[in-house]
Amino acid sequence: MTVSKTKARLVDVARQLFAKMGVENTTMNDIALASKKGRRTLYTYFKSKDEIYWAVVESELDILWDLMKRVSEKNITPDQKVVEMIYTRLDAIKEVVYRNGTLRANFFRDIWRVEKVRKKFDAREITLFKNVLQEGCEKGVFHLDDVEMTAQLMHYCIKGIEVPYIRGRIGSGLDVEMRKKYVANIVFGALHKTEI
Repeated sequence: MTVSKTKARLVDVARQLFAKMGVENTTMNDIALASKKGRRTLYTYFKSKDEIYWAVVESELDILWDLMKRVSEKNITPDQKVVEMIYTRLDAIKEVVYRNGTLRANFFRDIWRVEKVRKKFDAREITLFKNVLQEGCEKGVFHLDDVEMTAQLMHYCIKGIEVPYIRGRIGSGLDVEMRKKYVANIVFGALHKTEI
């Protein structure tokens, strides 16, 4: 097994164990045994359980990044891309939290720890939004005075509704299509205004 495959395998096994048993209840020895790798191999790649936890969070963010990037590259209008990117992001975060069982509690309890790992992702996401907004401006779909600021605001607004969205507090009584309509109205209203 190559170095990257071994490391990826260790991260995947750790994710599964963290989801099943919780981060606190999982030991480095548990990860080594479940991955069928020795402790020496595990410690070659990760110096501590915290380090492997960060690698798990980063791998989930890489998956989210790939999903959003694919949406940004679709052959659809920029306004459709923005709405789809928002829902792709929210639904992917929700899926990660629910798929990872007991990690869900850690996610809400230790969100500040997750935030440290998310900094790189946040910068990439803002750039992705900026590129789609710029495309929209060039095609006459959006009329924005400051594309960079708008991209940052979009990112932080979406980030701010993650927890209520995951917990079902946003649009809980609405079907998927109706929620998308509300988001589209808010996003398009904000993006099509030329001045505030």
